[in-house]
Formats: sequence, structure tokens, C-alpha cells
Amino acid sequence: MKITAFTCVKNEGPFLLEWIAYNRLLGVTGQLFYSNDCTDGTDTLLDVLAGHGIVQHLPNPAKSRKYQVEALRDARRQPIVTEADWLWNADVDEFLNIRVGDGTIPELIEACGGPDAISITHQHFASTPVTDFVDAPVIGQFTRSHNPDIWCDHLAIEVKTLMRADLPSDYWGAHRPFLKGFDKDRLPRWTDGSGRQVSRTFILNDADKRLFGYTARGARDFATLNHYALRSLDSYLVKIDRGDVNRENRAFDDTYWRERNDAAFEDTSIQRHLPKLHDGIAALKALPGVAQAHDDCVASHRATIDRLMAQDDYAATRAQLLAASPLPPAEDALIAMLQAARA
Repeated sequence: MKITAFTCVKNEGPFLLEWIAYNRLLGVTGQLFYSNDCTDGTDTLLDVLAGHGIVQHLPNPAKSRKYQVEALRDARRQPIVTEADWLWNADVDEFLNIRVGDGTIPELIEACGGPDAISITHQHFASTPVTDFVDAPVIGQFTRSHNPDIWCDHLAIEVKTLMRADLPSDYWGAHRPFLKGFDKDRLPRWTDGSGRQVSRTFILNDADKRLFGYTARGARDFATLNHYALRSLDSYLVKIDRGDVNRENRAFDDTYWRERNDAAFEDTSIQRHLPKLHDGIAALKALPGVAQAHDDCVASHRATIDRLMAQDDYAATRAQLLAASPLPPAEDALIAMLQAARA
């Protein structure tokens, strides 16, 4: 089975080898990266890896700064995509955590009954209590998340979609494909992470706005999507400085942090992959030029942290985030309302 993963990156150098090695453990056979405006050596590291046949690396074709939209459009014509059986579009901070068998994509497909698409629900992992950047696998450092059934005040949580390459679609969104050419009485087999058919409304997107998720309760039996949007506090500051790789002018502020820093639950299930992951990363570093290119990215990341900490506004932001409520804003507001009602 040919499985291609593809993604967009900007200044993600220290985290690339982990994501690439982890995807290979899942059974991914090809990986396509689009990069733009990198200043930390991400593009250099990808070029070195591409030279060894590990990944394919292309400059992002975006002309309008809609980086992800235009990269997804371009990916549809790339042989590494068109010749695949299955496709996985995710970000470098997202790790598909499969809970059946050895945790591979073919096993997930089998567990779900061989569908045309599988949408896996996000599980956002908190930064707390990690403050300092460490050059070590992210999946080994962060183990706390929100209640898997509830994120902030939402029961419906966004997804990312594993899909057959031949699934007819009008276009690919970041979270799911949008279909075309289907008889509404004969819809594709499209499941959640528990192998249950998703709703007709979700498949057809019969709504006033685009549907990117559904109720999370019961949707994670076979797989969940570990999302490390924050990583360490220091790396989060670098993320603020970098900006969003997918769209311009997105704010990474106190609200974004608090919504994703809910540490109510512990989940270490993905760490069963750590021994093989360490071996996979070591194998990549053994390739000529890879270890040095990775180390250069790490050095650049640390230099950026030092530069930001020398600026009063970033030092103040770090202090603000350290002092921020551990609860998401919506939960804090609900508690305040209940306390006011009692008074």
C-alpha cells in the first residue's frame, strides 16, 4: 500500500526528523513538503533529506499568501500524490495516534472496515509544565490534554482526514476533502476514528458554513490525532514570532494559548512508539549531512529564543503566559457566571 503524507512548513526545522520518522512508523511511504520563507534552515534540511530520497521538497507555489490552499491545489498534480493509494494531510505538530495493532495506517483502515475516508478527531496537548525548548521528541515531552470529549466549550472538535487517493472531490481543505460527483443516495463509506459512519450532513457539507468536525464523544476508539500546537513555552514564543504558516495575520495570543493549554487529562498512549521512533531518528541522522542540518536548525531555534527574550515585549508575553489561568476562557467565564449567580 502506497501512503503519502503532505504538509506545509515554515521554520519547523528542529521538529522535522521526528515527524518524518514517526510517519514512517505508521506505514507512510512518501512524504511531500512545501516550504516558504524559512530562516532557520528548514529548507536546507529538507533539501538534504530529499537528496537521500527520504522526502520530496518543493517551494510553496502560493502567490497570494494563501500558502496551504495553494499547496493543496498543487499537490493534486504531483506524482507522489497521484500514484498513492491513500493520502494523509496534516501539520508537523500533528501525530496520528492509532490504537489498534502495531499502530499503523493499514491496520487503522482495516479496523474501520476499509472505508473511503477516515476523519480523526484532534486532541490538543498542553504545554504545561514544559517551559524550556529541548531537542527531544515532542511526543515524549507532552502528556497532558483536555478532556477528549470536550475542548473549551465545544463538544464538536475539528478533524483531519485520511482518504483514498481516488476519492472524487471538488477540492481538498486542510481538514477534509469536499466531494463532487456523488449520488446523494450512494455516499462514500466515510468513518470517524472508531469506524462509525459519519453523518450525511458532514459528508455533503449540507450546512451554512464549512464543517470541519463533529461530536468527539465515542470517536477515538481506533485513533486520535495528537496535536502539539504549543510545544514548550519558549517554542510557542518562536511560533508567535514566525506567524502562521497556513494563513497571514493570524494571532497567537493569550486566548490561543489558554484554549490549548488545558492539562486536565493525561494520555501517554502514543509513547509506545518512542523506542522505534528514537531508532528512526538516529537512522535519519546517520545519513550524510542530515545531523548537521538538524543541529543547525536547533541552534537557530535557540538563537531566536535568546533574541526574543532580550526584547521587553516578548519577555512580558512569556511572563503573561506563565501567569495565565490554566482554564480556557470559556470555562473561566462559566465559573464566573455561576459564582455571580450564587452571590
